[in-house]
Amino acid sequence: MAAKIFFNNTHKLTLRITMNQRNLNFKRLSTVCLVLLLATLGLQSCKKNRSDISKALYGETKNKVFKDLQPDTFAVILKKTLEQKRASLNNPKLITAFYEQNDFEPVLVLKHLPKEQLKTLADYLSKANEHGLSPTMFKADELTALVGKFYDKKAIKSKEEAYQALADLEIMTANSLINYSNALQYGVISPRKIYARYYTETKRPDSTSMKHVFAVADLKNFLDSIQPKDPQYQALQKALLGGVKGAKMTAEETQRVLAVNLERLRWKNKPTEDKYVLVNIADYRLDVMENGKSTLNMKVVVGEGRNTDFTNNLVEYDESLSLKDRPFTRETPQLNSMIHSVQVNPVWNIPQSIATNEITKKAAEDPYYLANNNIDVYKDGKKIEDPETIDWTAGDPGKTYAFKQRPGDDNALGKIKFLFKNASSVYLHDTPAQAGFAKAERALSHGCVRLEKPLDLARALFGEGPKFELIKKNMASDNPEATDLALPKKVPVYLTYFTAWADEAGNLQFRRDVYGLDIVLYTYLQRLSGK
Repeated sequence: MAAKIFFNNTHKLTLRITMNQRNLNFKRLSTVCLVLLLATLGLQSCKKNRSDISKALYGETKNKVFKDLQPDTFAVILKKTLEQKRASLNNPKLITAFYEQNDFEPVLVLKHLPKEQLKTLADYLSKANEHGLSPTMFKADELTALVGKFYDKKAIKSKEEAYQALADLEIMTANSLINYSNALQYGVISPRKIYARYYTETKRPDSTSMKHVFAVADLKNFLDSIQPKDPQYQALQKALLGGVKGAKMTAEETQRVLAVNLERLRWKNKPTEDKYVLVNIADYRLDVMENGKSTLNMKVVVGEGRNTDFTNNLVEYDESLSLKDRPFTRETPQLNSMIHSVQVNPVWNIPQSIATNEITKKAAEDPYYLANNNIDVYKDGKKIEDPETIDWTAGDPGKTYAFKQRPGDDNALGKIKFLFKNASSVYLHDTPAQAGFAKAERALSHGCVRLEKPLDLARALFGEGPKFELIKKNMASDNPEATDLALPKKVPVYLTYFTAWADEAGNLQFRRDVYGLDIVLYTYLQRLSGK
C-alpha cells in the first residue's frame, strides 16, 4: 500500500512538472508571437499610408478607368518609368530620390490635380518665348498634350494605360517645373561652362532650391513669383514682346540680342553692394554706382576682341564649338573682385607674351628702344646694366629675360593703377595713349582697362582727404617714384559684358558684339532648344 501511494504521488508529481513545462513553453510562445505582432504593427505604423489615387483621379476626371487603380501597382510603374526616362531628365538623381522618399506616389499630380492648375503650368511653359527662350526646352507641347489626354475619357481605355499616363504626367510635371523654375531664377546656362574667360561668382541652382517646387501649393502664384522683377529685365522683355528693332539691325538680329541679354540678366551674379565700380566691356564705359545710381562715368579702352569687323555677328562661328569658346588672348575677362589699393607712378612688370611679341622685336630693330622707353632688363632677378650687348635674335629672349618699365610720362600704365585680385593679372589704369578715347570702338588694349579719368576715379574711391591729396601730388611730380596706397575701404569691381540695356532715361541701347560672346551664348541657347 505504501508502495502504491509512493507511485501515485510520484505520478502526480511528474504530471505536475510536465504541465508546468507546457505552461512555460506556452507563455514563451505567446511572448514571441506578441513581439512579432507588435513589430509588424510598428512597421505598418512607420510606413506612410498610401494616398487613395483612384478616388482622387476618378473624382476629378470622371473616367471609370481610374476607378480601381492600386497605389502599390502604380508605385512599381512609376519606379520603372523613372529608370527608363533617366537619360531625358535634367536632374534624374534629385527627382528619383524625391519619389523614393515619398513611396513613389504621384505627389505633384495629386496636389495640382484640377485641370486648370495643370493647364496653367503648360500655358506658362508655352509662353517661354516671352523670356527669349524656346518652349521646347521645357517640353511645353508634350505636357499640354499629356494633360489633354489625361482628361479625355476616350484617350485612356485600360488600367495599364492609366498607370502609364499617370506616371508620365507626374515625371514630366516634375522635370518641366524644375527646369522652368531654374531658368527664370538662375538662367538656363552656366556662364562658366561656356566662356573661357569668365570669372564672376555666379550662383547656380542647388538641390534645396530645386526641391522647393514639390512643396509649392499654388502653381500660378509660384510661376508669377519667379518672373524676374529687375527693371532692366522687364525693359528688355517689353522690347522683345513689342517687336522693337535696333538701329541698323534686322528684327531677327534684335530679337537675338535681346534673348542673350535676357539670359545674362537671369544669371545670379549682379552686384548687391551699395557702392561698386562697374565696367561694361561692350560699352567701353566705367560707372561708379552708389545706391543704384551712377555718380561717375567715363570712357575706357578694353582688350582687343576677335570680332572687330563684326562680319560674323550672331551666327555660329565655329561648328565644332565644344564646352567653352575660344577667345582672343587679349580680351578683357569678365570677373568680380575688390579694389584694395592703388600704385601711383607704377612700375610696369611687362608680361612675357608682350615681351616676346613686341618688346624684344623692337629692341632687335632699335638698340636705343629700351633706354628711350625707360625699360630695364633682368636675368635671373639681376638687372643687366648694358642691355645693348644682348643679341635679341638669339634663342627665346622673351622668356630668358624679364622687363620692367620705370615710372614716368611714357609708362604704359600712366600715373596710377588700381589693383584687385584676379587670376588674369588685369587692372584699371591710366594711360599716356589718350587718342584711343576719341574712337567709337575702343577694344585696343592687351586686356587691362585704360581709364579716361583716373584721378576722378581715385577721388571717388578715396574721398577728399590726405591720401587723395598725396595721390594728386605724386601724379604731378617731376621725379616720379612708385608709391602704394591702400583704400580706406575696399570697393567691389565688376567687369561685365552687355550688348543691350535700358539707359537712365529708359531708352534702349545696343552695342556691337566685339568679343563674339553673343554668338557663343546664342549658339548654346539654340542647341538647348533643339535647333
